[in-house]
Amino acid sequence: MAIAGADSLPIVTVTLFLVGMAWGWHTAEYMVRFGATSYFGGATAVAIARELGPALCGVVVAARVGSAFAAELGTMSVTEQVDALRALAVNPVHHLVVPRLIACVVMLPILTVIAIASGLVGAFALAVYHGISPGEYIASIQQWLTPHNLLGGVGKAFAFGFIISLVGCRQGLRTSGGAAGVGRATISAVVLSIVLIYAANLLLTATIFRY
Repeated sequence: MAIAGADSLPIVTVTLFLVGMAWGWHTAEYMVRFGATSYFGGATAVAIARELGPALCGVVVAARVGSAFAAELGTMSVTEQVDALRALAVNPVHHLVVPRLIACVVMLPILTVIAIASGLVGAFALAVYHGISPGEYIASIQQWLTPHNLLGGVGKAFAFGFIISLVGCRQGLRTSGGAAGVGRATISAVVLSIVLIYAANLLLTATIFRY
């Protein structure tokens, strides 16, 4: 949990803060130009809570944690440590995969909540820069950000946690070919995790936010 959660917190926070600022830089300018500033906070909150927060948080954790899982288990595989566990009648899945699965599933939703808050703070900074008042920004969020939007986004994080942990562990346990094999397993774990996160995000969006 420390590796998947606490150690990932700084990069997740910084990433979403900068994404929120980039969103605010473009969106706030047009909202002010067309006199729709009362919608900026709500539109930003809904976009970050539903899509940007969960998806980008998942991608960052996949790049950092999923690669670490694949490299660690891949090294154990090529050095025959996994075979040694089996020889000692220890199930590698129970001993190596389940703790990592639980850690990702528990910590990713927490990281997602923090990521959403960080993105909103970043967008707030650019909203003020473009002349949108803090009160108007906050009131718009209160009006448009419903529990369904927030819980739907956080719910996606559970699925992303499953994907990151399972893909990373699977690629690690299937590693062969020495150090080069560990490198290939790490790369494939990150690429496959990101692709599956985007695919799952689309599917979950169509399911959760259908109405």
